[in-house]
Amino acid sequence: MMGRRRVMEDAVTVAPRGWLDGEYSFFAVYDGHGGSKVAETCSERLHKCLEKHIVEAREKKDDKDFDWVKVMVDCFSGIDELFEEAAERGGTTGREKMMGSTAVVVLVGKEEVVVANCGDSRAVLCRGGAALPLSTDHKPDRPDEKERVEAAGGNILNWNGWRVQGVLATSRSLGDHYLKPFVICEPEVTVLRRIESDSFLIVASDGLWDVVCNEIACEVVRKCLSGQVRRRGPSGGGSGVSEAAATLAELAIAKGSKDNISVIVVQLK
Repeated sequence: MMGRRRVMEDAVTVAPRGWLDGEYSFFAVYDGHGGSKVAETCSERLHKCLEKHIVEAREKKDDKDFDWVKVMVDCFSGIDELFEEAAERGGTTGREKMMGSTAVVVLVGKEEVVVANCGDSRAVLCRGGAALPLSTDHKPDRPDEKERVEAAGGNILNWNGWRVQGVLATSRSLGDHYLKPFVICEPEVTVLRRIESDSFLIVASDGLWDVVCNEIACEVVRKCLSGQVRRRGPSGGGSGVSEAAATLAELAIAKGSKDNISVIVVQLK
């Protein structure tokens, strides 16, 4: 949902059936800034790049030695290099060099959930009826992120909110090469074993999370999936994950979100 913004800079990817031979399902939300190009490129290429990295890593090592952190970091770095190489070739304008995007990537397998997060989009799991965040937002005022930025010679300034160099409201992203080395593309990776009480996942951009907390978001989805809440109007009245995602987006608008809003709800049962 474009929301109150003049343009849509978010992008969403749900990989087609058969991705990684069906072993995992792939979901991702990319929140672009400065323009939509980086988010759009990520949505078109990152899942393909990740599939290639996973296959190559497995060919080199057995399952016991498989390292999700290395695979995700290598994939994100590879995608980020595409934007840097384009800039060096002169293939991007000055404005495009200032574009970037967050990325929260979720892989759902039969036994585990893998999350790679770079930026302030977020993935939340509903486990046993409680909200369990699977990523931590990379906000410039997060103590460890502030320390990292300042150690690299950068500054965190409060300019209509905390920002790197007074410009960017996230301390990690893909693209944004004019802010390196202060803003990095390295994701934080979470690997969680699935259990019986895992109900669903919410993957969304900060257009939702800035105004709706994890607990309320999970409560809304739970009520939508159980049929207790139904949207009104010609496009509403149904149930299921699409209705739950749409309801969350509408709730964010009602609560005053001024950003683009992108939401994926993944039912695990």
